[in-house]
Amino acid sequence: MPGLVVFGRRWAIGSDDFVLPGAFELFVRLVWWIGILVLYTVHKGQFNCPGGGLLHSYLLGLLILLASIICALSALVYISMQGTISNPGPRKSLPKILYTRLLLYFPEFIWAVVGAVWVSDNSVQCEKTVINGVIGTVIASWIIIVFTIIGVVIVFDPLGGKKTFYLPDGVSRNLESSQSGQLLYNVKSSATRVWEKRIRLLCCCIVQDDDHRVAFTSIAELFRNYFSDTDLVPSDIAAGLILLHQEQDKMENCPKEPEEVLCHSPSSLVTDDLDVELENAAHYMLFAAAAYGWPYYVYTNPYTALCKLNGDCCRNRPTDSDITGSDRHNFHFGSILKITGLQYRDFIHISFHNKIYEIPFFVALDHKKEAIVVAVRGTLSFEDILTDLSADCEDLTLEEVLENGFVHKGITQAANYIYGKLINDGILNQAFTIAPEYKLVIVGHSLGGGTASILAIMLRNSFPTLRCYAFSPPGGLLSKSLADYTKHFIVSVIVGKDLVARLSMPNMEDLKRRIVRIVANCNRPKYQILLRGCWYEVFGGDPDDFPTELDGRNQDALTQPLLAEESLMVHRSPSYSALEEESHLNSPPQYPHLYLPGKIIHIVEESSSRRLCSSDIKYTARWSNETVFSSILISPKMITDHMPDVVLKALNSLSQEHGSCLSC
Repeated sequence: MPGLVVFGRRWAIGSDDFVLPGAFELFVRLVWWIGILVLYTVHKGQFNCPGGGLLHSYLLGLLILLASIICALSALVYISMQGTISNPGPRKSLPKILYTRLLLYFPEFIWAVVGAVWVSDNSVQCEKTVINGVIGTVIASWIIIVFTIIGVVIVFDPLGGKKTFYLPDGVSRNLESSQSGQLLYNVKSSATRVWEKRIRLLCCCIVQDDDHRVAFTSIAELFRNYFSDTDLVPSDIAAGLILLHQEQDKMENCPKEPEEVLCHSPSSLVTDDLDVELENAAHYMLFAAAAYGWPYYVYTNPYTALCKLNGDCCRNRPTDSDITGSDRHNFHFGSILKITGLQYRDFIHISFHNKIYEIPFFVALDHKKEAIVVAVRGTLSFEDILTDLSADCEDLTLEEVLENGFVHKGITQAANYIYGKLINDGILNQAFTIAPEYKLVIVGHSLGGGTASILAIMLRNSFPTLRCYAFSPPGGLLSKSLADYTKHFIVSVIVGKDLVARLSMPNMEDLKRRIVRIVANCNRPKYQILLRGCWYEVFGGDPDDFPTELDGRNQDALTQPLLAEESLMVHRSPSYSALEEESHLNSPPQYPHLYLPGKIIHIVEESSSRRLCSSDIKYTARWSNETVFSSILISPKMITDHMPDVVLKALNSLSQEHGSCLSC
């Protein structure tokens, strides 16, 4: 629902968000009140000790104060349970109750101070039980006060004072007034600065230069644009994701037309068999995983990795000219050796240097496949995250492509950095001098997969026979013309419902619209959605059939937004849409549709049998189409399906299955 407005500003919390925290505090307060009542009743008439008079008054006042707080909390929880997410009408009296509850913090604070003073008085000589009870009361009071302050800080919206101001219809569509235009500009600038400060705070541990400052501003504008046109609080988004997941599961259980283009020989000049590509992908995924260095090796071998790496840290290593960047104790390089199974002499160049738009990679000789492998690391640092989030589009000019293509800006700059190292520093020349008959293969996972794909496009002219294997690359990477061009030499591997492979700005906008639509039209209170959703995610079962206002409406009517949806969209907020409407009338979209590179192998779970200490998962693979990944799927595995160890496990399972079939 729209954010709660109290004290003249909007907060990042809804009027229906007080049910669960309020019920928890109510339970604590009831137990607390009963305990104090028992303590007061048992020791009634025994307050003749030094300091007993103050103790009697303190306990009596505390009982009255707790009773008042319990009444206020009960009313707060009851009112917050009324209505639905998009229908806050039954909760219109909640701000008054909230003001009452907040006022009760002042006497509680005073009582906590009085209790602390009484406990610290050495002249008090009452029973030990009473003293311990008061100490517990004082500690509980201060804990609740501290957590309340933390909660207020969390739900504070720096732009809350500006978001509550809306222009009338006539003014919002007429920006000729310099005063209105300046107001809109100031609010947009404030929103960008707030996001930029948040990003700087998250990245406070890294050295910041001009590239970082430009990236901070670009990413801040991206977040401001994305969150600017809705009035949702975080719990609304959580409820929407729960509803979308259950709706998605219901649709998957229903018979439907095939959504994917499935075939074993895609219409392409390259007619490699699926099984051959899976075997190659399983082999080269080791290199992509090895690029992560010791974090991946320790993650996949938690009990033995450190002992093995410590045993290798003092051994000889290549000369310093072969390695750039920091590799303290030789852990990164030792991990790469153990994961790939290569020898020291097989490595041409290793770079652990990591800055924004400059990511680690290594070049090695793969004698098994007779290939020179360039492996690019995926996201592993704040700098890498900034590279990922620099999602503006820029042109990539290629003579072979009929029209210029759009590419992801941050990933393209990372590819340019590696391209300069490989060509200008003569790394590839050195490699082909050693093994002139070998072919060039570029691999990477996640950010590394996207960078490897664009790097392969850049090197295609110089090395026409090169191949690229992109494992779980970002979805918003290449325009349609470039994606079609790369089908000749790039293979993308996607596992299950991987979020990153479906991640692009148009897909995120689509997800936002779906969340707003399903949240606005659900006729259940939010606390019921969250409780039942948590039960479903943890324990499974059949998805709930939540009634909505969409039921019974024809298809034509569904294309028009309902009134409830419009209540969650900030159409005329000066923070948002008015300036965009004017500025984008005659300009191309800032975030056009971008797609996955190359031919796509989609690996999905066919069956899963869980045992006491392990789970046996069977996978199936098929050729797929980029349009299958044009929508974000909500699932508990949307993150785990992206992890490199899961991708490697799936590929090894399919490769072993194919090998056993051949032997049969």
